[in-house]
Formats: sequence, C-alpha cells, structure tokens
Amino acid sequence: MADPDAPKPVLDAETLAFAGRVFQYARAGHAEELAALFAQGLPANLRNDKGDSLLMLAAYNGQEAATRVILEAGGDPELANDRGQTPLAGAAFKGETGIARLLLAHGARVDGTGEGGRTALMLAAMFNRTEMVDLLLAHGADPDRRDGTGQSAAEMARAMGAADTPAQVARAPRPA
Repeated sequence: MADPDAPKPVLDAETLAFAGRVFQYARAGHAEELAALFAQGLPANLRNDKGDSLLMLAAYNGQEAATRVILEAGGDPELANDRGQTPLAGAAFKGETGIARLLLAHGARVDGTGEGGRTALMLAAMFNRTEMVDLLLAHGADPDRRDGTGQSAAEMARAMGAADTPAQVARAPRPA
C-alpha cells in the first residue's frame, strides 16, 4: 500500500489535460477512443482524484459501449470510489439495467458493497427502480441484507418514499 505521507508527483499541464480527456471519454461514451488507448497500454483501472474509475464513470453515466470496452480491457467491476460506491451501485442508482447486466456478467458481486455497506439492491429500491430491483433479485441479491446502519433495502425504500419497491423487495423469495 502506498504511503499516504509520501510526496505526490508533480504533473505537467499536458499530462493533466490528457488525463482529463480520458475521464471525459468514459463519461461521454467514447468507446473507440478508450479501446485505442487500452491497446496502447492505458490501465483499465485508472482512477481520478475522487477515486472514480473509468468503469465507474461510464457505468454511472449510462455509457454501455464504453462500459463494455473497459470491462473487456480488464476494468474491475468491484473497484469502489472514495465514497464506497461500486460501478454496479452507480448503475443501480441511475436505473441502467443494461449496464448492470454487463457488470454482473463480468464478475460484479450482486451484493457487493463499498464503505457503508449499501448494496445495489438497496440503492435501486431507494430510488424506486423496479426493473433494476427485479434484475438484482433474479441474480440472487439478498433482500434481507442490512447496511452499516442496520437498514434493509425495503426499509430504505420506505424512508425515501419509494412507491413500488418496498413491497417488491418484501415479496422477493428468500434463500432456503
């Protein structure tokens, strides 16, 4: 692990501009440009100053083609940002079911969490993302799992005023 007190390298303006473009490619879905950079050796798990990986930015911003390219280049679907959010949680929050399917197919843990213990199911339920809730439950998400404060997905959904997902989660089959 890197020494947090070690001096950070000074980056020149050209390097910073390049990094900014790369992260914007992920946000805006420039899959071909990203693929070309990966072919030249760009690390797929590059992160910005907030800990957001290229995969997190593509997933959160609904960029399915870019998400696929980053995953195929070795992007880690479990790499959480500095706020403890995983790419699957970002996709769940935004209701991006196509991206969630891609992430799950590439190894994202359906009940994976970052700091705070919130799962993708919890976020989907909180924001009344019924299609996402169905997808996550079909992939084995645990409807009874609790976050770091002891709340379940249904409880969080009720607290947020979600109209449909509290009952949807409550009806979910439980493991035998």
